[in-house]
Amino acid sequence: MNSMSNEVRNQEPKSLWNHFADLNAVPRASKKEEEVIAFAKAFGESLGLPTVVDHIGNVIIKKPATAGMENRKTVILQSHLDMVHQKNNDTVFDFATEGIKMYIDGDWIKADGTTLGADNGIGVASIMALLASTDIPHPPMEALFTIDEETGMTGALELKGGFLDADIMLNLDTEDDDELTIGCAGGIDITVVGSYNEASTPSDFTSFSLTIKGLSGGHSGMEIHKGLGNANKLMNRLLTEISNDLSISIHSIDGGGLRNAIPRESVATISVNSKEKLEEIISESGGALVDEHTTTDTNLEVVLEPIDRIESCIDPSFQSKFLKAVYACPSGIYRMSPDISDLVQTSNNLARVLIKDGKYQVLCLTRSSVDTEKMDLARAIRSTFELVDASVSYSGDYPGWTPRPNDGIVTIMKDLYKELFDEDAHVYACHAGLECGILGTNYPDMEMISFGPNIRGAHSPDERVQISSVQKYWGFLLETLKKIPAKD
Repeated sequence: MNSMSNEVRNQEPKSLWNHFADLNAVPRASKKEEEVIAFAKAFGESLGLPTVVDHIGNVIIKKPATAGMENRKTVILQSHLDMVHQKNNDTVFDFATEGIKMYIDGDWIKADGTTLGADNGIGVASIMALLASTDIPHPPMEALFTIDEETGMTGALELKGGFLDADIMLNLDTEDDDELTIGCAGGIDITVVGSYNEASTPSDFTSFSLTIKGLSGGHSGMEIHKGLGNANKLMNRLLTEISNDLSISIHSIDGGGLRNAIPRESVATISVNSKEKLEEIISESGGALVDEHTTTDTNLEVVLEPIDRIESCIDPSFQSKFLKAVYACPSGIYRMSPDISDLVQTSNNLARVLIKDGKYQVLCLTRSSVDTEKMDLARAIRSTFELVDASVSYSGDYPGWTPRPNDGIVTIMKDLYKELFDEDAHVYACHAGLECGILGTNYPDMEMISFGPNIRGAHSPDERVQISSVQKYWGFLLETLKKIPAKD
């Protein structure tokens, strides 16, 4: 580590980085945003600006135009307050009470063993800097800080019509500084639950802990095309291969976590009647997993350790059915877009597998830019688990955002990017979930675009944001505000 959090405050633009550091001192897990809502509300009120918290917790702050720009169209600057709380297993950190420990590594800002919160904290901090500014020219502005974007987009879904007056929305939640996002995928959460009978572990079996760890993980939308290893799928494959060659009793499987993060780790407890044969299978099959993921997951490890004997296990008949169901569950890319080059159209993330003590749970996040195809894949997953008599439910369904490449703000920002950086911006639709499609349902005539700085490893403890890219993005944002056209 070169330096700790205070050095972050000394980076340029200082106002943005100071607001980011202030924000990162506030716990803000999705669905646990009480403190950060109060933080944003107090910020708006401290500036003497009209500040409203709606019924669900979204915070709206309005600021008049600077002198000479009163006749421009009103602009919404929008970002989400929540962040993904993820840490490495060996990192001792309490998200509920501790601020993110940031440090500088060359041109990057990182966190010490946890997610950084640049997604979408850089956007929030940018808006705070603009609201607090006294010398930045801008049209009439409305700041919209939404909640719970990462686990269901509840804030965007619950936002009512009538709160906002703007003609244009700038969403600050894109993670590449050369991209202008004008469309995105919708998503749906799939929850699988059920129960099973337990059996007695055979008396001649010995118990072990089997761990798969060190995978790269990452954003289950933006990075689903990279072929990254999914710890839940790899663990299920390994357990299946063991069961093909050896009598095995499974006691528990605990893998993955949040729906929008590609699973990095999984731990299973098992018992077998031959330690030597088990070690042989782990060496061969585990070695194959490592070899297959040399490029994408360089730190992948398969670890086998003896543990105290466990007396009860999953009923052998259900164990076989469960492994087959997880094996059959699609994970990764389901279909590429036939219309937009290199765009993932539909995918599924097998995010969480937990089975122990007579109960099991499987969590998925299915995404698609085509709602009918999203539901087709969701039904396929539902059918897979209903074959083992699981209860399957859907929640958090949100629509995609249909691209409108000819909107005025798209043309303005595309031309401005070329003028400022002497290259063409990539104007595209992304496979992540952005709030624009949802917000557009209540404001269908609003022009919308998303952009942001280079953020890598979002939703994982490897998350980082590039300092020079934040400077580039900030300059682009300020110049964009100057280009907002006059009211019709």
